[in-house]
Amino acid sequence: MKVALLGGSFNPPHVGHLLAALYVRSTQQVDEVWLMPAYQHPFGKALAPFEHRLRMCEVMCEETSGWLKTNSVERVLGEQGGSGRTVDTLSFLLECNPTIRFSLIIGSDILKDLPHWKSYDRIERMAQVLVLYRAGYPAPGTIGPPLAEVSSTQIRDMLARGEEPVELVPGGVLDYAREMGLYGLGQAGAAG
Repeated sequence: MKVALLGGSFNPPHVGHLLAALYVRSTQQVDEVWLMPAYQHPFGKALAPFEHRLRMCEVMCEETSGWLKTNSVERVLGEQGGSGRTVDTLSFLLECNPTIRFSLIIGSDILKDLPHWKSYDRIERMAQVLVLYRAGYPAPGTIGPPLAEVSSTQIRDMLARGEEPVELVPGGVLDYAREMGLYGLGQAGAAG
């Protein structure tokens, strides 16, 4: 089986993640794409609680026909004291799933961060790295057309201004975030 891994903070998950997963599933001959929310961010960014980000990814996966799945491996490793480094996650996944051939999806916006990644050369030996062309970040060696110009930061900024990003976040994810009071959603209604 061939599985493409799409890791990230998913804070919150959005249509850019969905489009990236769909593009890879459609063009790279993979059987499944696994979303892997970070348990903690390796560079120390503040995140919504893991359980909520995991559940929002699961909600997004429910709208596909089974090829998109959520994997909570980062929680397992985080609870064991792991650092959230991609190389450690990939090593663990390969050990637990020796018959799966993994690829790793990253956006071209991440290329500038690769010098800070632990053992990137090992990552390239363990999995095929697929660098998707993220709109606004052209780079040599990327695959695909420019994907949606959307980020979780942009979505959180919109929510902070009282704007609901209905065209950028799947409806089920927004409903869950509202129900849980994440990112300031639902708080005004709770006070009334």
